[in-house]
Amino acid sequence: MKHALPAVAFALASMTSHAEELVVLAGGSLTAALKEIAPLFEQASGHKLTIEFASTPQLIKRATSGQPFDLGVVPVEVMKDEAARQRFAAEATRDIARVGYGVAMRAGAARPDIGTVDAFRKTLLDAKSVAFLPESAAGAYVIRTFERLGIAEAMKAKTVAQATTGTIPQAVAKGDAELGIFLTNVLVAPGVELVGPFPAALQQDLVFTGAVAAQTKHEAAARSMLDYLRAPAAAAVLAAKGLTPARGP
Repeated sequence: MKHALPAVAFALASMTSHAEELVVLAGGSLTAALKEIAPLFEQASGHKLTIEFASTPQLIKRATSGQPFDLGVVPVEVMKDEAARQRFAAEATRDIARVGYGVAMRAGAARPDIGTVDAFRKTLLDAKSVAFLPESAAGAYVIRTFERLGIAEAMKAKTVAQATTGTIPQAVAKGDAELGIFLTNVLVAPGVELVGPFPAALQQDLVFTGAVAAQTKHEAAARSMLDYLRAPAAAAVLAAKGLTPARGP
């Protein structure tokens, strides 16, 4: 019921719009949140969504493939790629949410110390294996963190690379990896426990930003989706899924 009033208000504001089918490119780490937000938006607006979730390199490839899409809700790193940025409208992007990095362990396992940089470094070196998604914006930051700690080479042998965000906690829950290291919202899953965030000196937020496709045929509908993602109903879902929603209209 908590979504009812925002949804009704949004529907009334959208009544003059023709129902459209929108293709959305989205960061894989937003999967849980957007799968819950999508039906709320569809009910409120009458539009239909097809969401393609992928990692940053895959999103860049998809955006520049020439295949049509209507909007993106993607890591800001996608917009730093010149070719990909040209596939979106020239106007400023709109931040949607942000989230930091953390460490997860198998539920019930002994909790390691990651409270300081030195303790975090020791825990990583002591771990038999770590799971994350190297081929992603978040994975690239994890690797840079290893480099900052001077343990990049040692961690290569411990890495259990994953192909999607969802399999990171699964690998930890099944015992295929001792630790999961990634965005904290991804690490909240059955069978695992969040040890905690990276130490403050190593922490950084990954920002997800939204933009309308430059060649969309459904500009008004695409903009309404971006508006909805910053509205209270969507913000509540983002927060419940472990992300910090962007503020403002």
